[in-house]
Amino acid sequence: MEVLAMLRQLIGQVKQLLELQASSSSSSSSSSLVAVAPNISFHLQTPPLIHLPRCYFLNLDDNSAEDSCYNIIMTAGKSENLKMLEPGKPPPKKKARKERNQGKVTGTSCSIENLDQQIWKEFPEDLFEAVVARLPVTTFFRFRLVCRKWNSMLTSQSFSEQCAQVPQPQPWFYTITHENVNTGAMYDPTLKKWHHPTIPALPTKLIVLPVASAGGLVCFLDIGHRSFYVCNPLTRSFKELPARSVKVWSRVAVGMTLCGKSAGGGYNILWVGCDGEFEVYDSRNNSWARPGIMSSNIKLPLALNFKSQTVSIGSKLYFMRSDPDGIVSYDMVTGVWKQFIIPGPLHLSDHTLAECGGRIMLVGLLTKNAATCVCIWELQKMTLLWKEVDRMPNIWCLEFYGKHVRMTCLGNKGLLMLSLRSRQMNRLVTYDFSSREWMKVPGCVLPRGRKRQWIACGTAFHPCLTAVA
Repeated sequence: MEVLAMLRQLIGQVKQLLELQASSSSSSSSSSLVAVAPNISFHLQTPPLIHLPRCYFLNLDDNSAEDSCYNIIMTAGKSENLKMLEPGKPPPKKKARKERNQGKVTGTSCSIENLDQQIWKEFPEDLFEAVVARLPVTTFFRFRLVCRKWNSMLTSQSFSEQCAQVPQPQPWFYTITHENVNTGAMYDPTLKKWHHPTIPALPTKLIVLPVASAGGLVCFLDIGHRSFYVCNPLTRSFKELPARSVKVWSRVAVGMTLCGKSAGGGYNILWVGCDGEFEVYDSRNNSWARPGIMSSNIKLPLALNFKSQTVSIGSKLYFMRSDPDGIVSYDMVTGVWKQFIIPGPLHLSDHTLAECGGRIMLVGLLTKNAATCVCIWELQKMTLLWKEVDRMPNIWCLEFYGKHVRMTCLGNKGLLMLSLRSRQMNRLVTYDFSSREWMKVPGCVLPRGRKRQWIACGTAFHPCLTAVA
């Protein structure tokens, strides 16, 4: 009842106020309101707060105003973010990070351009060459296009000394494809990318194959076994070796070693035939020589395994032979031949020698019934026996089941590249001896072609910018 009485009293006061307002003139309406109702007071309670989300939209409509349709976008707690949008225009979109950073990048580039040129003029030349020598090979070739001075670093003796101090990178692979025997394809395992160099000096009327490498240089032999060539595939430094004193028309095995720590100190090339004939080329006097004869305890004829590449460790070269199974070695310094009888693993085919950190390794296909797998063995120096140390993952080997698979080794210097092929497949894989990691190699496709190339042969070489043939 008390609430009802208060409500009636309030309604009466409002009516009285409205009557007084209607009777008074418009000019004195405001003053009369103050004078007549001094005792009227409205006790209005503040409505309870409603907790809204942090970001919300408020639409304020006022029919009496001309600009009645403005939208206000507010962010709670941030009055400076209040923005008035004209009618019909959508809210502003968030800028991409690239657009927001564009101004910062512009400012940074301007500050770089304003650097004192005197600082770079006084930059030590030896320190500059030390930095450049440690750049990746592909980066250096883009770098040398800047000016003639940087391009001339390839012929600088001081730059060559800086490159000799840098640890050897992972080997690259120089290969020949079946359909383009006169042009090579180089694979960079670090970037997993194929390069297609052109070596104009190589003869185009002959099929020339890579057979050995040392110090960044690759040794080529024509398919008729008549002429040798040495080339740096990166810089196109090329040299045709003089004619051999011994005419050999049969197949030969070839090995290559350095006379010093780098190709600048010279290199030697050895070829050996099945009948025991051999010669050694010395780049320091640019001539072939026969330093001696093969030891009498080595069984002739040599049943050389030409599918196996030569392994070089220091000044020694190792060749794989059969009948009897084993290894034949030659020391470039002492000129001594040795033979080691080493029985091969059972069910082995398409095997080849490899080298890792001074250790002699063996890689080959192990086939039993219809199952085929690629296995890795290490030669035990004390027992002269092969010990299996790794094999290809089983899930990869399942692809070979029931297929007549053939394997070709395209490089055997710490990092293997193997070509595995049959009528139904053609696979390229690499194997890192140090990390025991198997990797699939992307297909080799010519720059303007789409067809995947079949790799015929190849060799591994350590890329060197300063090696001269």
